[in-house]
Amino acid sequence: MSYHPSELKISVVIPCYKVGEHLAKTVARIGPEVSRIYCVIDGCENGSMEAAKWAQSQDRRVQILSHANNQGVGRAFITGYQEAAKDHADIIIKLDGDGQMNPEEIPQLIEPLVRGEADYVKGNRFFHLEHLQSMPIVRIFGNAALSFFSKLSSGYWNLFDPTNGFVAIHAKVAEHIPWSKVHNRYFFESDLLFHLYMIRAVVFDVPMQAQYGNETSGLSIIKTIFQFPCFHFINFVRRIFYCYFLREFNIASLNLIVSIVLIGFGVSFGTINWVRGNELNQLASAGTVMFAALPVILGWQALLAFLAYDVGNYPKKPLQQTFRA
Repeated sequence: MSYHPSELKISVVIPCYKVGEHLAKTVARIGPEVSRIYCVIDGCENGSMEAAKWAQSQDRRVQILSHANNQGVGRAFITGYQEAAKDHADIIIKLDGDGQMNPEEIPQLIEPLVRGEADYVKGNRFFHLEHLQSMPIVRIFGNAALSFFSKLSSGYWNLFDPTNGFVAIHAKVAEHIPWSKVHNRYFFESDLLFHLYMIRAVVFDVPMQAQYGNETSGLSIIKTIFQFPCFHFINFVRRIFYCYFLREFNIASLNLIVSIVLIGFGVSFGTINWVRGNELNQLASAGTVMFAALPVILGWQALLAFLAYDVGNYPKKPLQQTFRA
């Protein structure tokens, strides 16, 4: 069962942190398909509140929410989402107020949700190669690396550009997200993918072009390099434990155990004999080499079998159809 956009109540949440220069222009470009716009002032000055009030005077759809202290882009979205849920929104969109996202692409973004094919939709700036010409080279390589880590941690091997903040979620699905456990700051979008996978939500990528001007990103490159891989590793371990050992035990679980045991044995046995050979100034025999190498080779085969299963194990049946049935 699907709906026409006019039958749905669509809301936009704009986390506002030092976006005074761009906010009014962003709001002005939001089309009539959106019924409510929540500007969440996240404990900042820089003219964001004044810009939001001016936008409100020009557009009666605008509602202003605020945090006394800066709590992060994730917490700002959650505040807006909670207000949208009270207003019985059907689809909630996160749109950054820094001018890097095109509000005119909202109909394209929510189309899979309207058709009932997806539970959560996100933008993908890497789909068309010609769109990369406007993206700074550092962001291209950074997002490519983070996309690989995100595939491991979230289980959505079919997705790319995990840090893209132009997203939309069906309200019925959002009700089942443990929002208190989702990261509040710049890891928000990546962490949300992990939680969506845990409830088996269907997620789509929608191609779109980012717009880069004179805005300054608040995301620290140093924090991204050192913190994000750690966060992804933690989510990866949690996902594997929950999905392949706690909730279910299947052939992939067995392959993972076998791979860890065989690779661990082969590496340990080979290292011990290599150290002993150096101490005695003796070369290892062919049998010893094979006894160390064979378990590693078989272990890698089992690990590849596990990864092949995991790659194809992303959710495919939309939850929204079940929740609204």
